[in-house]
Amino acid sequence: MLSRVVVAPSGFKESLSAQAAADAIADGVRRVLPDASLDLIPLVDGGEGTAAALASATGGRLVALPATGPVGEPVGTHFALLGTRDTAVVEMAAVAGLSLVPRALRDPGATTTYGVGELIRAALDTGVRRILIGCGDSGTSDGGAGALQALGARLLDADGFELPAGGRELTRLARIDPSGLDPRLRDVELQVACNPYNVLCGERGVARVFGPQKGATPAQVEELSAGLEHWADVLTRDLGAVGTDLRHGPGTGASGGLGAGLAALGARLLPRFDVLLDHLDLDARLARADLVVTAEGALDHQTPRGKVPAEVARRAKLYGRPVLVLAGTLGEGAHDVPGVDAFSGILPAPMALAEALVRASELLTDATERALRMIQLGARLPAHADVSGTQRPSSVR
Repeated sequence: MLSRVVVAPSGFKESLSAQAAADAIADGVRRVLPDASLDLIPLVDGGEGTAAALASATGGRLVALPATGPVGEPVGTHFALLGTRDTAVVEMAAVAGLSLVPRALRDPGATTTYGVGELIRAALDTGVRRILIGCGDSGTSDGGAGALQALGARLLDADGFELPAGGRELTRLARIDPSGLDPRLRDVELQVACNPYNVLCGERGVARVFGPQKGATPAQVEELSAGLEHWADVLTRDLGAVGTDLRHGPGTGASGGLGAGLAALGARLLPRFDVLLDHLDLDARLARADLVVTAEGALDHQTPRGKVPAEVARRAKLYGRPVLVLAGTLGEGAHDVPGVDAFSGILPAPMALAEALVRASELLTDATERALRMIQLGARLPAHADVSGTQRPSSVR
């Protein structure tokens, strides 16, 4: 009997926040199990909703302010002050995320992380001892160059002029003048919560893997890759990052290379789930579940590379808990995610992406109901017999 269900989804990019996804799944569970105890744990991976989720979990608060958005125009944004009062959370997606880039302006060669640096400066103004920067859902590929400029570094071309915004300009970088960097950076601990699988350079470099998702053409991908290679070299030379592998180190490619830029300032690049999920007491809550339901926009071969459903499944399996994954799309490798016992796509029929995005909450609720009814049915049926009469367990996927 399923008396306690943990609902621990990620958000669906450009559609549902993690909280909205959790609420939609909960509605579907209640249709089938009205008396079940539901424990909703909207999960953050450093992307959209991270600051709000951690502020709520720790009794902290959000600080609202304007800053420079990814296309250079002001946006309303925020950072969080945690209830511990010594830590601020800067969510890069809240100021430089893909959702803030109008579709007609999706050119990762031009977008900037300048606003991320402005949020870090604002967090420094509060006197915190630690700043946690959440990386995810970015609309940029400038290697964190904009953030460093906002923090006081000067990025100069061969003629001594400041570089304009955007990753395509990085190939023209001659030197970095760090003399104007905010001196308070020396007295604060910078932690970057990132996906360690994301690296700056090489065949699996961030421009090649994520550039097309942000609007880059094949030619732009190569241009951005070359710029980030050069950026790593100059960062290492001019900011004293010798001994730090800014090209291939884990997490250096986070958020279009923001990880590398912050690492050159002395930030620690940390696996995002190790940093973020401890604030939510996730393991103890999973251990009490009869069923764990998680969700994300896609379930495919990329899922085991640092995505929320894979992390939830891994942790749930430490306690022997069954895991159901609901996904917007199912791709190659969906059936190979370790720890996942069953999965289902949320679309009941083919539909346009625009319609699916608008109806995501409804679709997720309905898909949850369908999956739970199938689980209930499976629990009532005897083992299935094949034509030879040999008993074999039934499975639902």
